[in-house]
Amino acid sequence: MRKPIIAGNWKMYKNASEATSFVEEVKTALPSAEKVDAVICAPALFLQSLVKTAENTDLRIGAQTMHEEKEGAFTGEISPTQLKDLGVEYVIIGHSERRQYFNETDQSANKKVVSAFGNGLVPILCVGETLEQRENGETGSVVEAQVEKGVAQLSADQAAGLVIAYEPIWAIGTGKTATADDANEVCGLIRKKISSLFNSETADAIRIQYGGSVKPANIEELMNMEHIDGALVGGASLEAESFLKLLEAGANA
Repeated sequence: MRKPIIAGNWKMYKNASEATSFVEEVKTALPSAEKVDAVICAPALFLQSLVKTAENTDLRIGAQTMHEEKEGAFTGEISPTQLKDLGVEYVIIGHSERRQYFNETDQSANKKVVSAFGNGLVPILCVGETLEQRENGETGSVVEAQVEKGVAQLSADQAAGLVIAYEPIWAIGTGKTATADDANEVCGLIRKKISSLFNSETADAIRIQYGGSVKPANIEELMNMEHIDGALVGGASLEAESFLKLLEAGANA
């Protein structure tokens, strides 16, 4: 039985005091960690203070991206060792906004996934198709190719510990959401692809999230789907009350 994982992606929102206040509000109201993993992926500026604020609670802190190298002359970047040293546990890799605005590719995402595992971080690998690709019937081939390239060089044990977030690009921040059946179908394709690349045990273990305008109003239907093990959430993770409702749905799935 896969434990659900609900991860909030704050993107470039909140200031330091707002971020700390959010964690203070939610940390004592979290569902049991035995039922759901709760993660907040915050702007890099706040990671150290949020890890400290969430200390000795079931809230885990993640980063929104990282560089694949441990150190070097990469002005403005953050290394996996720096994240690990702060107490960060998760990192989002290959989000569509990173691909669209910062020229990240399947190949660079793979380097980061491999590096994250090599440095004790859990990567959340994002995959998803554009509206044009969906309308052309290319969803399956596009997503499967992203998965195959993203998990290259991983062992079966590493792949089993990976989190994959299926985020159809046309549904991110648009208010549009794939139907639960459509989302489940693609998540099922991802699981099948993992099985073909590794084995059925790895496919059964890997957790696959859905992301794209997830909110309290639709989270329960999504969580009831066979292949959806959680959600990567943007706007609905910015308010404590909303985030807790998402976690509750995950814990009850």
